Amino acid sequence: MTDTSDTRPADSETRAPRPSRLLRLMRYLPLIAPVLLWTVPCWVLLHTGQHWPLPITLAGTGLFALGLVGMPLAMTRGHGRRQQDRAAIVGDTLLGTSWILFTWSVLLGVLLRLALTVTGVGEGQDRARSVTWAVLGVSAALLAWGYAEARRVPRVRQLDVQLPRLGAGLDGLRVVLITDTHYGPLDRARWSAQVCETVNTLKADLVCHTGDIADGTAERRRAQAVPLATVQATHARVYVTGNHEYYSEAQGWVDLMDELGWEPLRNRHLLLERGGDTLVVAGVDDVTAESSGLAGHRAHLAGALDGADPDIPVLLLAHQPKFIDRAAADGIDLQISGHTHGGQIWPFHYLVRVDQPALAGLSHHGSRTLLYTSRGTGFWGPPFRIFAPSEITLLVLRSPHQPTSP
Repeated sequence: MTDTSDTRPADSETRAPRPSRLLRLMRYLPLIAPVLLWTVPCWVLLHTGQHWPLPITLAGTGLFALGLVGMPLAMTRGHGRRQQDRAAIVGDTLLGTSWILFTWSVLLGVLLRLALTVTGVGEGQDRARSVTWAVLGVSAALLAWGYAEARRVPRVRQLDVQLPRLGAGLDGLRVVLITDTHYGPLDRARWSAQVCETVNTLKADLVCHTGDIADGTAERRRAQAVPLATVQATHARVYVTGNHEYYSEAQGWVDLMDELGWEPLRNRHLLLERGGDTLVVAGVDDVTAESSGLAGHRAHLAGALDGADPDIPVLLLAHQPKFIDRAAADGIDLQISGHTHGGQIWPFHYLVRVDQPALAGLSHHGSRTLLYTSRGTGFWGPPFRIFAPSEITLLVLRSPHQPTSP
């Protein structure tokens, strides 16, 4: 197994990436989102014809007002300079709760009310209260289910991926992908160990982590990350940075992963050889790396492939699916990514698709490039996953040069 080192980037790759439409939109979200997330369900549930007794109306309105004020304060204390984990847990939970209440207040507040009107079921106050109880019931059920989905060990998702240039000696190569573990304020050291145990049952030839290991510095989240040292692979364990590393001293995470026995593929590659055939396994820093200002960090595909034989197929690790444009232009065979979480909490999926070319699963780009986007192994922020289950991915690479083995 051999590798190549960094080289100087081409001028075209040193320019800072232009902010995406989603990032430009998100600049304004801290101002308007809390107001919408709390006032809309408050209005739908309490003030649209229900005529609740005054104490209930006042108490309910007070709770929504408390959420409107408390959520931004907790988020600021939890994720700002103070980095208070308890505040972060409260803020993240309130954020997820308000998003679910908002979503289903809008959907059921309109659709259910319309259906009741058309069918003639109920009148006035009874109809309005039916909508309120429906929204509260659906939201409570989704919160309970979403929390259980977020905290469980992910199911394994297995997929055969045929690469036209893959040699027969590499047919059946087992590549396990974990990503977006997001170790954070909720201590998930035990969950981390269970994830690693599951990975080890898959008998991987190559294990990949495509970034967003944690929210917080390596020193702070070390206990949750240490189980990664137990992951086993017959050839290599490789890692690339995600955007969240660049919020939390990315170099510290690179150093810790190296210490745990993983190979950080920072714009470099290694060669995986089996049965007389070779696969280039390359990795790039996240596309946000250069704008972080951290010296030497950037997404540099030319450096990652420097010295590699162009006739050998390439498996590329890149945290964000949007890197696929560069990968396809260079004829990469397969890019594996994370970042999207599959949307994590429906219907956030639709906002993710504004920024990324794929949400989850296998997709085709250019003349020969495949992209696999994982829904992620952990969760970010709100401890909920709704209609976006987490996953540990097993990709079995297939060669067209011999019959597929069982």
